[in-house]
Amino acid sequence: MLEKLSQDALVIWATIDPIGTMALFAALTSHLTDQQRRKTAFKTVLYAGCVLLGSILIGQLILNAMGIRLVSFQLGGGIILFLFGLQMIFGNDSNKAKQDPDHDIAVFPLAIPPATATPGAILAVILLTDNHIHPITTQIGTALVTLGVLGITLILLLLSGKIIKLIGTGGASILTRVMGMILAAFSVELIMTALEIKQWVKLD
Repeated sequence: MLEKLSQDALVIWATIDPIGTMALFAALTSHLTDQQRRKTAFKTVLYAGCVLLGSILIGQLILNAMGIRLVSFQLGGGIILFLFGLQMIFGNDSNKAKQDPDHDIAVFPLAIPPATATPGAILAVILLTDNHIHPITTQIGTALVTLGVLGITLILLLLSGKIIKLIGTGGASILTRVMGMILAAFSVELIMTALEIKQWVKLD
């Protein structure tokens, strides 16, 4: 069981990607005060935790009941991720906060896809706690591993203020666009994997 949980930790770490989430968080919260940034960090991890734990508990049942295959979920997440990446690349930073003052970035895009609770993370926790394969004790262990990774993510988000102070407004703008390009590229990988066409692409 310990070996399985160690493997789960690596998979969940890779799919949540706390370091990448921290970079995205730093880019999107550069206009906020330190207090607002801390509040957003806690809300982000709380919402993401609810989504991932909810996926462990009932995600598989809901998808099966609705006849939705995991590959379809992955494809939909990839499309959403691509659109958001484009928005980050071509968005206007000066108007970002004014366009939708009621929008809570802790919900989207920081908590639910494309960030902390990524499509890959949701798929991972559902597969790693498959009711037909793993006993309840193993599923509880995987849930605790997920909470541990989210705890590390929260610490990194709280430290992101130092990054913002270091790079300044201009650096944050560059970081936003770089992260947008990375998210767009990653979304293409998700879509290609879902459609099983990665093997068609040959690298020279």
